[in-house]
Amino acid sequence: MELPFYTLDVFTDRTFGGNPLGVFPDATHLPTDLMQRVALEMNLSETVFLGPPETEDGSARVRIFTPRREVPFAGHPTVGSAIFLAGELSASSGAGTGGGWSSSAMPDAPADGEITLVLEENVGPVSVVVRFERGTPVFARFTTALLPEHRPNPHPLVDVAALVGLDEADIGGTGPRGSELGVEQVSCGLEYFIIPVRTIDAVRRSSLDTARWQRMLADEWAHHVYVVAMDGEGEGVDVHVRMYAPGSGVAEDPATGSAAAALGGYLSAADGSDEASLGWVVEQGIEMGRPSILHVEAERAGGTTSAVRVGGGAIRVSHGIMVVPS
Repeated sequence: MELPFYTLDVFTDRTFGGNPLGVFPDATHLPTDLMQRVALEMNLSETVFLGPPETEDGSARVRIFTPRREVPFAGHPTVGSAIFLAGELSASSGAGTGGGWSSSAMPDAPADGEITLVLEENVGPVSVVVRFERGTPVFARFTTALLPEHRPNPHPLVDVAALVGLDEADIGGTGPRGSELGVEQVSCGLEYFIIPVRTIDAVRRSSLDTARWQRMLADEWAHHVYVVAMDGEGEGVDVHVRMYAPGSGVAEDPATGSAAAALGGYLSAADGSDEASLGWVVEQGIEMGRPSILHVEAERAGGTTSAVRVGGGAIRVSHGIMVVPS
């Protein structure tokens, strides 16, 4: 059996930046165990399998796999899938997706402007707005299907610092409205152990101690580790981050949209405003040589987070055929 696939670099506007994504169109009919083996063969942070929608309002069914497991939601697969599908729409002048199916919920592609796609992920329907420029999709912004869930840090700060190779004095930082940031577990569909640090240098020096991770987090609710500094190297950047996910077979990730979504919930709670529209530009992947830019937004209403959005660009890099046993 021959399976066509594409790769995209996501959360970037240039090849060799951002986070690579494998995309298999018209492939959700495949057995789950085969999808997992294909994802392991691709050996990228995530590989997606696209197919026709299962609801009237859906644009496409999307299943997301890391090299080790299927995940209910992830950010760079959501952005990359939406831009891929929008590109297929543009190429076919809105007649189907190029993936072998059509959907009444799939809009025509504009030369300039925006369309909204609804991706049916395991977490639920995820709404994605895709912006076109001169007939090409250049940016996608999703709204999380789930609002932030917060859980406290159960570990002493000295152990948290040692987990990422830092000193206890490195932990902390100043957040929105002068708030003091603390270690916390947050999820908008995928759980993250968020560790704020006081300087970009501390982020650069961070290194996950996998033996400590195995003891402290491997079996916990949030086992993806997200190190965050409220500063940026690039112009207009607000936050510098690194993300470690050994439990998903990813030693370090160059761009993580689901973590950025959790960060939006985390920083929104730290802001604490009754009503506000908040936004941050996040850089990731610098230490890996794959610079990435993620745009994070949070809305607050009635003293709580009412919406979280994450956006970025993506470009196609390659196209090929994988031959697998029938």
